[in-house]
Amino acid sequence: MAETDFARHIAGFLSRYLPGQRNLSTNTIASYRDAVKLFLVFCETDRKIKPDKIRISDISSELVSAYLAWLERERHSAAATRNQRLAAFKSFFHYVAATEPEHLLNCQRILGLPMKRLARRPMSFFSPEGLHLLLSQPDTTTRKGRRDHALLVLLYDSAARVQEICDLRVRDVRLEQPATVTLHGKGRKTRVVPITAKTASIMEAYLEEKGWIGKSGALDLPVFMNSRKSKLTRAGVAHILARHVKTMAMTEGGHVPASVSPHCLRHSKAVHLLRSGVPLIYIRDFLGHVSVTTTEIYAKVDAEQKRKALEGAYEVPSQEIVPDWEENKGLMSWLSEVCR
Repeated sequence: MAETDFARHIAGFLSRYLPGQRNLSTNTIASYRDAVKLFLVFCETDRKIKPDKIRISDISSELVSAYLAWLERERHSAAATRNQRLAAFKSFFHYVAATEPEHLLNCQRILGLPMKRLARRPMSFFSPEGLHLLLSQPDTTTRKGRRDHALLVLLYDSAARVQEICDLRVRDVRLEQPATVTLHGKGRKTRVVPITAKTASIMEAYLEEKGWIGKSGALDLPVFMNSRKSKLTRAGVAHILARHVKTMAMTEGGHVPASVSPHCLRHSKAVHLLRSGVPLIYIRDFLGHVSVTTTEIYAKVDAEQKRKALEGAYEVPSQEIVPDWEENKGLMSWLSEVCR
């Protein structure tokens, strides 16, 4: 079978360029790989083009646009997912443009495809009372309940992304004071996050029960495992959280946010830190944001809460109290009456 330039470039892009030059994480590379796999499915099923026959010159901006429309129409992909697939293709054609300049014009057309504007959903987070109720749901008389309790406590207290919790190893948990966890985040970035003494005590009891404290052979084991002794997946963490939220909603539905996901606990920690008076610049470092601009969304959320509180406390004057400007000779006299 003859090798096509598309197959050659995809192999170099995924196996050498992304891990070697871009130093991207395995999860990011897997996401880019999935975008290519879906593109090949689209070409074969919708355009009747065999994957092993595709060449770089065959991939136009019109074909990529059709692929994106297919994702939304046939795969029911959300706009955010559609944008992620497009980002993967833009990265690939940046690579192609640098290695084969004769395709530069076509690459530029693909790079010029716009991202789809996303509707910003309201941020969901737990109130302190709601968080306390959530953390009291796991049955700590059972091993599974103690794992779930330690997981939810650490997920909130460290404000970790769900993948960071899934990737956490025993060696990443420091129980000596000051207690910390080392999180391995997006783009292979690592940050050390402090945890409270209470969280450290819960984690110490959990690791002690596992028999992992002081055992060098356990240092590389995942902190949180499923029933098959494998590390928890993002779906697994989401399932655990959803199960306890469902139990909580039966009796305390008023404390359950409109939308709950593992990221909701990260949002909750950030908002609680802000309301405690912690400066945004420290919250940025705690969350692992590159720019404080990203962290400012929490300030906007808190400002909205303050606005609602002020509106609730402000007594709107009766219409009878405000004089009718039409009864006055001019605007200035009407303003004078209002301020009197």
